[in-house]
Amino acid sequence: MSGDTSGDGTAAGPGAAPAGPAPPPPLAGVRVADLSRVLAGPYATMLLADMGAEVVKVEHPGHGDDTRAWGPPSAGGEAAYYLAVNRGKRSLAVDVKDPDGLAAVQDLCAGADVVLQNFRPGVIERLGLDHAAVARRNPAVVYCSITGFGPGHSPEGRPGFDLIMQAESGLMAVTGDLGGPPAKVGVAITDVLTGLNAAVAVLGALVRARATGRGEHVTVSLINSALSGLVNVAQNALVTGEEPGRFGNAHASIVPYQAFPAADSEIVIAAGNDTLYRRLCQVLERPDLAADPRFATNPDRVAHRDELVGEITATLRTRTAAAWTALLLDAGVPVGRVRGVLDAVRTAEAAGDDVLLASDHPLAGRLETVRAGFRMDSADPAGPAGAPAAPPPLLGQHTARILAELGLPADRIDAMLARGAAYQHPVG
Repeated sequence: MSGDTSGDGTAAGPGAAPAGPAPPPPLAGVRVADLSRVLAGPYATMLLADMGAEVVKVEHPGHGDDTRAWGPPSAGGEAAYYLAVNRGKRSLAVDVKDPDGLAAVQDLCAGADVVLQNFRPGVIERLGLDHAAVARRNPAVVYCSITGFGPGHSPEGRPGFDLIMQAESGLMAVTGDLGGPPAKVGVAITDVLTGLNAAVAVLGALVRARATGRGEHVTVSLINSALSGLVNVAQNALVTGEEPGRFGNAHASIVPYQAFPAADSEIVIAAGNDTLYRRLCQVLERPDLAADPRFATNPDRVAHRDELVGEITATLRTRTAAAWTALLLDAGVPVGRVRGVLDAVRTAEAAGDDVLLASDHPLAGRLETVRAGFRMDSADPAGPAGAPAAPPPLLGQHTARILAELGLPADRIDAMLARGAAYQHPVG
């Protein structure tokens, strides 16, 4: 946010808006029943929580979300994988195979604005938690189903994991070194894309539901998310009728647009048009490369990729990455250092990009997580005045409280806890 502000967030100076309460986050008052686990679903519901929604995470009372066991590393006994995508939620640990546990979850869904699930096909119907069953009690519900392969896919009910989707979607085929084997992306990118798609679709359906009172069944699949994420690469294949190749850290259609070795480490240069290319030549003190007709336009440079890359590489090896980065930035040429993950996070935070979100975890202590990629004036998971965000919940941390909110009497809750149909974490 630009401009001077006072400590309470009121704009200062002439013409400032009158002081008043901060607007509520956009999803304040929205209740989400999160019946998902692992990555795509929990990531989507965490984004909704970041925008102010109340998210109740339904988990098995014995083991909880699968990712709770996906360590090391861990903090306070909680796997880092789980911590990455579950902040801002409450945990309800009940066994849906128990009649009282199932009834509680059905009641939760009946009172929710959004229900999101990624159960295996067929399981959700047997539990009476499918869209048709939930919508009978809650016609305005926005119900989101996440699957590996879409509902019309054959064979029906085929399980899907990110690694499978990267292979099946073609993403793996276009990732890796030129002439090398296919490679997966270093993160579960199809899960992340699916979570983003789910959150976007849910938000659209919520707008419609609020306006009309009519709910909607949103379906999101990993395979469709992966295929749509191929964007120009898929379009190139459709236009040419040919399979795209692998270009490693280079670009199929733009040169120079890749990683280059400097004297001590690698940098990435993205000279995406002819003007930027000429500026690059000036910084490199190579007017011959700017004047060479083989490199005059981007199509020329693509056609003579190997010759040009060789010349640029030879020059870049004469100075350090830091020296070249400074010179290229001054000239307005897009450039970046090839950083490790921790280095990248700390560097972005130091540069003012507000990457990290701190919370006080009951077991791990002070916990940092990475913010979502968007920022909103009305929605900050850190709360007012930079207060700590709500940390990822412990398994069953809020079970008794949520069951009471659903109308269960104390003796019935105690009976569920006693027979293992529900679990309440001692910290809660």
